Amino acid sequence: MPETGSRPRPLALKPGDFHVLLVLSEGNLHAYGLMKRVEEQSQGRVRLEVGSLYRLIDRLRSQGLIERAEEPADDVRRRDYRITEVGRAALEAEVERLREVAALLREKGLFEPGRGGP
Repeated sequence: MPETGSRPRPLALKPGDFHVLLVLSEGNLHAYGLMKRVEEQSQGRVRLEVGSLYRLIDRLRSQGLIERAEEPADDVRRRDYRITEVGRAALEAEVERLREVAALLREKGLFEPGRGGP
């Protein structure tokens, strides 16, 4: 973990990881639903193919950021996933990091809210 000042900082989340955690922060969802919601939420900028989605899910599970939901999915053939407390903390840290980046860009005159960004 990189350090800034006296507190360690988590590494930046990959875009796919960020969007999956953000979607799951709204509620449990199965893999296909995650794939579709991430694409919608990112306005098509992040597209998860089936193979990469399951690798991403496995990695996030092994890191303790998400887990299988205990409640059954609507369809018993599907497995729902949910964000963990560790995942929620990672998402909150990433949101704070992005706020700091946006503030720095505004300070440097490289970003004006409402104009789309750099």
